[in-house]
Amino acid sequence: MKKISSLADQHHISFLSLIPFLLITFALAWGILALFIFLPDPMATIFGRLTGNHPLFFLAVYAPAIAAFIIIIYQAGVSGLRRYLSRAFRWRCSSGWYAFLIIGLPMVFYAGAAWKGTLWSNPFPFSSLQTLLIALFLAAIKGPVEEFGWRGLALPLLQRKFVPIMAGLVLGVIWGFWHLPAFLLSGTQQSEWSFFAFFAGVISLSIIVTALFNASRGSILLSAFFHFNLMNPVFPDAQPYDTYILIGVAVIVVWLNRKVMFTRAGAFTAVIPKDEGSMVSHNPEKIIVSKAALCSAGKE
Repeated sequence: MKKISSLADQHHISFLSLIPFLLITFALAWGILALFIFLPDPMATIFGRLTGNHPLFFLAVYAPAIAAFIIIIYQAGVSGLRRYLSRAFRWRCSSGWYAFLIIGLPMVFYAGAAWKGTLWSNPFPFSSLQTLLIALFLAAIKGPVEEFGWRGLALPLLQRKFVPIMAGLVLGVIWGFWHLPAFLLSGTQQSEWSFFAFFAGVISLSIIVTALFNASRGSILLSAFFHFNLMNPVFPDAQPYDTYILIGVAVIVVWLNRKVMFTRAGAFTAVIPKDEGSMVSHNPEKIIVSKAALCSAGKE
């Protein structure tokens, strides 16, 4: 019988690739922000005052994606990158998850703002349609791009060693800690927030998006849309009350998905899918034989 392995992904992108991924991600982002923290006047003179829309801030935000692209191109070439990017076009998922993304997640922020007492203080903070569209565009090309690294590469690799709930927790800690320098810089949105509330919220978000990620069979697109909704400028500022609600939502998501969150059997682990919709087993020694291969083998 011919054995057809589905381990093409692991042959190119090993679990140990997490090490250079994290080194590049932290070095690039923290390096840029550290210069503005420790050398504020020279950096402001040369590059201008750092804000959330500064090109260098965008470069720091893009660090996880840049790191993922570097590793994939180095280990799998352009063809590997092309197959990896195919996951950015996966959109199939249950209607329940779409309802959560379109209705449930926005409700978290509106409920948090109502709890905070700021729901009606500034319900539409845009002076024109043009400023609204610009704000939506900037939100779409900033944070969601991180997902090419966090869920595009890091989460599949972590799920080869941990069950989804643990992989989500580990990545949530890394993801939250990575944001720390932004809280030390004036001019950034994070500088106005509490880091500990944000950190707890990020861990909760990481667990929620892990369930979405596996339900959508490794979709980077839906992970990015989830991330966009977290930054959607239309939604009211509800910090830190939205965090408290998100923790509750994470608990509910884990409970509803408990059959898959505590086992690696349904975990998506393919950084580079073999083909559309492929699922790589968490067991590096396991050989998955396709239906076509079985039929072919039966004829031999």
